[in-house]
Amino acid sequence: MRGINTVPSYVVMQPTTLCNLDCSYCYLPFRADDRKMPVPVAEAVAGPVNDWARSGRFSVVWHGGEPLATGREHLAALLAPFDERVEHHVQTNATLIDDAWCEFFAEHAMRVSVSVDGPRQRNSDRVGRGGRPAYDRIERGIEALRRNGVGFSALCVVTRPEPGLAAELYAYFLDLGCDVLGINIEEMEGVNTRLNAHPAEAVTAFWAELVTAWRERPRIHLREVEWSLRYASAVLDGTSDDLLPRRLDPIPTVGYDGSVVLLSPELAGFSDPRYGDFTSGNVLATGLAEILAGAEGLPWVREFLGGVESCRSTCPYFGFCGGGHAANRYFEQGRFDGTETNHCRNSKIRLLEGVLDHARDHQPAGR
Repeated sequence: MRGINTVPSYVVMQPTTLCNLDCSYCYLPFRADDRKMPVPVAEAVAGPVNDWARSGRFSVVWHGGEPLATGREHLAALLAPFDERVEHHVQTNATLIDDAWCEFFAEHAMRVSVSVDGPRQRNSDRVGRGGRPAYDRIERGIEALRRNGVGFSALCVVTRPEPGLAAELYAYFLDLGCDVLGINIEEMEGVNTRLNAHPAEAVTAFWAELVTAWRERPRIHLREVEWSLRYASAVLDGTSDDLLPRRLDPIPTVGYDGSVVLLSPELAGFSDPRYGDFTSGNVLATGLAEILAGAEGLPWVREFLGGVESCRSTCPYFGFCGGGHAANRYFEQGRFDGTETNHCRNSKIRLLEGVLDHARDHQPAGR
């Protein structure tokens, strides 16, 4: 059975629970509350993170809420305990970005990822507290990044795959100027209970269309497609077993109050009658390294690891996805040891099938 790695590849930090938007598909339960992370929490996390960064590349991802709602002064204080070796990333809705924030990003060598779902008409789920569309504010923030020469990646949520959408999205993000694009088909998790089941042929066709658009103009990195192509190449080379890590990344998410949730940030703030809440400890009381060392002793983690092994023994796509994510299992199935989820179908199985469909449709004549 695959276990949990005691050294993560990155740590997720929640500098505030507050988000100034109220997106329909958001999973966060406390995004209307303004609860800021005290500096001692960042100091407690920085100790082990600085040690891990001495051994190689290590990232801290600032994720909310809306991280910029923390304010520049307080976010700078949270960054201060970390060594310069640590890479800092921020996932933002871009609505608060201005020239001053761009100076902040440059000063702290912070890598920026913007959440935007394509052209204006594709952003109907991204609204403010009063229900007003947020697109104009998002666009102004992105323009500030471009004006100041701050490179950025983009994250797009697709609610309903349909013909023509993938090509439209790819053309939009090419014009936007992002370096990397990630595509997430909407997931049912957290407080978002909207169903995410789609016809298999529609999802497969969406991914195949996206590959076609990317191959015609491969000027940005397309996260999901490039990973799929690496996997397909490794299968042909007989090296696919080397792609998945031997042990799972714990993905520790540190809440504003220092509480730690493992494996899936989306589990933060939730509880289950069988397990209580999904907090594994608090960095103000127990070192992060110690919390990670005890991960496999948690009942829900053991249940999840059992589900991963069930995937390994039953699913032909296991080598591609590695057994799925804990939060998708829990919020779709109510437990952690289930196997195939709608998320698996939409973003793993149909993705790989779409890439292969594109390859079959575009193979050289006579092959």
